[in-house]
Amino acid sequence: MEPSPLSPDHDQENSCPQISPGEQHTDTLFVQARHTVVALGSMLAYTFRSPVESYHGFAPTLHELTMGLMGSSFQPDRDIVDLTGKVIFVTGGNTGLGKEAILQLARHGPSRIYMGARDERKARDAITSIQSTLSSSVDIRHLPLDLSSFDSIRTASEIFTSECDRLDILMLNAGTLGNQAVTTEAGHEIQFGTNHVGHFLLAKLLLPTLLNTAALSPSPDVRVVTLASTASGTSPPFDIMTSATRLMAETTLHRYAASKAANILFASELARRHPNIMSVSVHPGVVKSDLYDRATTSPVLRYPLQIIGLAMRSVRTGALNQLWAAGADRELLENGAYYTPIGVIWRNNQYVVDVALGKKLWDWTDAEVRKFGF
Repeated sequence: MEPSPLSPDHDQENSCPQISPGEQHTDTLFVQARHTVVALGSMLAYTFRSPVESYHGFAPTLHELTMGLMGSSFQPDRDIVDLTGKVIFVTGGNTGLGKEAILQLARHGPSRIYMGARDERKARDAITSIQSTLSSSVDIRHLPLDLSSFDSIRTASEIFTSECDRLDILMLNAGTLGNQAVTTEAGHEIQFGTNHVGHFLLAKLLLPTLLNTAALSPSPDVRVVTLASTASGTSPPFDIMTSATRLMAETTLHRYAASKAANILFASELARRHPNIMSVSVHPGVVKSDLYDRATTSPVLRYPLQIIGLAMRSVRTGALNQLWAAGADRELLENGAYYTPIGVIWRNNQYVVDVALGKKLWDWTDAEVRKFGF
């Protein structure tokens, strides 16, 4: 089922003035322009509040800036640990960062990789493309998954647990950006519902398998890597974040920011509740990927994003931070932390340190999915 918009109240009285399509289009452009100015203003304000974190979120790393002369580097072929026998699950794995992550992880001997994706044809094409670049075949399986649908998430988790009794790396990579103000089937704003609530439910259903895998070793190395964003710095507060009606009154970029703030809160809270699972959130940088496709269809957002696109990372370099979190030596990571590229920790990030808010959002989200029997 496609996400449906909240139904607004319409005044049906005949005396209401009729608005021509041209006037409606002009009004829509005006609203979009105003929303864009507000959102960009919020991002600029965040940049002034947190200049160093913003720099690391948007600018090249020191290693990139000096063309390898300074700073630390991360090379997946060299630095990802041996993954022999391990099972990996990547959401949104058929394109962009997720596909690149699967490609690089597949080169280190995992037992199996699950590619969570909605479109079967695209997933099959992605698997074929990945296999063609590997020196030896790896067991990569498509798992149908629509994170805006609780039924799809339930089915995906049931298929996974029927086929696998272990899960070593769960990469919550999928995301959506720049959507219209619509809701998921469960009634959550589409970006918040997909990027946060959907991933929360998937992680909840797979948590027993993650915990069982961690219990198999006295020195467990089970990881959950959640993709976040520095856009989280412009998120509206909790009471707006968790109200579909109020959140949908915000700009599309603020709605996205809310979902990314929730991703950081979730990752840190998971680490506090289950310290034997390494749970971190990562910002990949500003990456030229399919995520921006929907946003660039807006006549207002198109040109600002095209300008920003000149400084965007490629998918190959954009995937390095999540690959570092998933595959670097475990001792390099700090549980519950938030990282900007590549492996730069931000211990004082507002959503990492706000323990009360992390618990509050976890409990709220858990109550939301419980309404549907989860």
